[in-house]
Amino acid sequence: MAFGAGIFMLLFMPAILWAATDNQLTVNPQSGLAISGFDPVAYFTEEKAIFGRPDVELNKDGVVWRFMNEGNRGAFAAHPEVYSPRFGGYDAVAIGEGRSVAGHPLIWAVVGQRLYFFYSEATRSAFLADTGRIIDAAERRWPTVARTLGD
Repeated sequence: MAFGAGIFMLLFMPAILWAATDNQLTVNPQSGLAISGFDPVAYFTEEKAIFGRPDVELNKDGVVWRFMNEGNRGAFAAHPEVYSPRFGGYDAVAIGEGRSVAGHPLIWAVVGQRLYFFYSEATRSAFLADTGRIIDAAERRWPTVARTLGD
């Protein structure tokens, strides 16, 4: 991970906390923002992580999501299951190993029209090298891991 990304993590992601939502989403406890305020739709439309604007928010299940424009907010409101990070934003590789490790919104991939976050560049690389096997393992283990979140 680049030095700048590490500084970002220290400043903007001091802790990740489980929030009571249907998909066990990781939420920043200081801000209450999902995915630290990044626009989840932008990963698909812009193919990069872009901060959402405070004046373009959506509160869904007690979690605040931010968007770069009204169109992205509308797309997310209509299809949150498409744009929300899979496994609640937890690292898919760790989930496949039966562990919960919060992913980082700057370390991501879109595969099969799903957004995945990763804890490190190493786990992202491992995921991209064997997506089918890792997704299958994570899908099998996610129900068990999700039940342990928030304990």
